[in-house]
Amino acid sequence: MYKANDDRYESAVVRRAGNSGLQLPALSFGLWHSFGDDANYGDSEKVILKAFDSGIFCFDNAYNYGPSAGAAERMFGEVYRANLKPYRDELVITTKAGFNMWPGPYGNFSSRKTLINALDGSLKRMGLDYVDIYYSHRFDPNTSLEETANALDSLVRAGKALYIGISNYNAAQTREITRYFNELHTPFVVNQASYNMLNRGIEDDSLLDTLAKENKALVAYGPLAEGLLTDKYLNGMPDDVKVHWSNEFVMKHGKDELIQKLNQLNDLAKNRNQNLAQMSLAWLLHDKTVASVVTGASKVNHLEDNLKALNHLDFTDDELAEIDKIVKE
Repeated sequence: MYKANDDRYESAVVRRAGNSGLQLPALSFGLWHSFGDDANYGDSEKVILKAFDSGIFCFDNAYNYGPSAGAAERMFGEVYRANLKPYRDELVITTKAGFNMWPGPYGNFSSRKTLINALDGSLKRMGLDYVDIYYSHRFDPNTSLEETANALDSLVRAGKALYIGISNYNAAQTREITRYFNELHTPFVVNQASYNMLNRGIEDDSLLDTLAKENKALVAYGPLAEGLLTDKYLNGMPDDVKVHWSNEFVMKHGKDELIQKLNQLNDLAKNRNQNLAQMSLAWLLHDKTVASVVTGASKVNHLEDNLKALNHLDFTDDELAEIDKIVKE
């Protein structure tokens, strides 16, 4: 029978989402990769419970995480029911709807029908009465933002979600939907977006500034650019390396230039007594608008390595300037 580590919060780093009551661990546990149909239950259980024992109490899911769609939620639900259910009041469990969920016109995007049906399925798979944050996973170009906002608000009022988030919405879309949420008094708290040292799109778009101005938070996903910001490619990169669509542009000047940048960043990390991945995670947290960074791990040693990033979160102005100089064109 699982019993959580009594010291799980002793070294936890907890951050507030804007001026809301929502508090998140600086690192959240993402189930995007490695928890699908082919995952080994024992390995998955081990790393999820190690995360909770280490002060990570936010588990970030989505309907489409797998493969196949629903598989990661199902796997998490099994681990939750077997071990974590007694700790439900401590957990922040999130899910999202909007990408490739089921066949037909309602299996994508953010219509009222899609968002409501999707959450009912997610709750059933995970064995939950409610999620702590429910996200519209992407902007829907064919549905009014007012409809999306109203649908999300009604799910809070139905008791199926405590807080609302959006994901992959740009600054203009965020400003518009925020107006509707304000009118409805919806507990909208976060935008989850792709952000890392190489990918500064949300800075260029002024999304970070928009969220700060509205007292909302950013949750950053893709913090290591699918492994680019680790020591994996410092000596070269295979031709078939794959990156998430949100990071593809970092390759635009070719692999040789990127490898050179990665080595320069790695030298800076070494001066901080961190590896490149740890510095990359820590860098995201230097901005107080970033409430949490979603990082996945399929093995306990990967998780432990990521957690070491929290031992050194401070950056000097010179270090921040040097990182910008290396990365920005």
